[in-house]
Amino acid sequence: AADLAHLETPAKVTHCAIDPNAPDVPSQLKPALAGAHLVLVPAGVPRKPGMSRDDLFSINANIARDIVLACSEACPEAVVALIVNPVNSIVPAMCEIYKSKGISPRKIVGVTTLDVVRANKFVSEINGKHVGDVAVPVVGGHAGKTILPLLSQVTPPIPDGKIRSLDQRIQDAGTEVVDAKGGKGSATLSMAYAG
Repeated sequence: AADLAHLETPAKVTHCAIDPNAPDVPSQLKPALAGAHLVLVPAGVPRKPGMSRDDLFSINANIARDIVLACSEACPEAVVALIVNPVNSIVPAMCEIYKSKGISPRKIVGVTTLDVVRANKFVSEINGKHVGDVAVPVVGGHAGKTILPLLSQVTPPIPDGKIRSLDQRIQDAGTEVVDAKGGKGSATLSMAYAG
């Protein structure tokens, strides 16, 4: 939190260290969350080579659960933006927690802007435009074939012969990074940029 406290914004940044082995993790988080309007949750373990997003669910769902439970008590009106893989599975599961507590599940959202960042970069490399002049809409989820870059919306158009491989590269970009890091990390820097 110390580095974020240096940003030139009026927001006050504090830290919160928890003991994950203590019996009530959500209670440890509540003081840091009290009164928050927006809670960004970049949490969980990264994917390792050969690991599917489903393999991450049991670990990362427990981490997200504790944070969402704390938010449900300390800041139930806040928007909780989850950057926790597998986003496609974590978000609906966390929405169920809010529903069970009578809180609108629409307060829980998944953040997948990284797919837009990747799509813009890869398209700029193909069409030769400056990446700042490229805007590829991406809809759907954040896992493989659920990532749907709307390449038909790109100007100038992508050559027909490149669409299938570009679509595949955008969908598999996370795996490309995990493999490039030899399993010692995931897309942390590009994720920070996308956020």
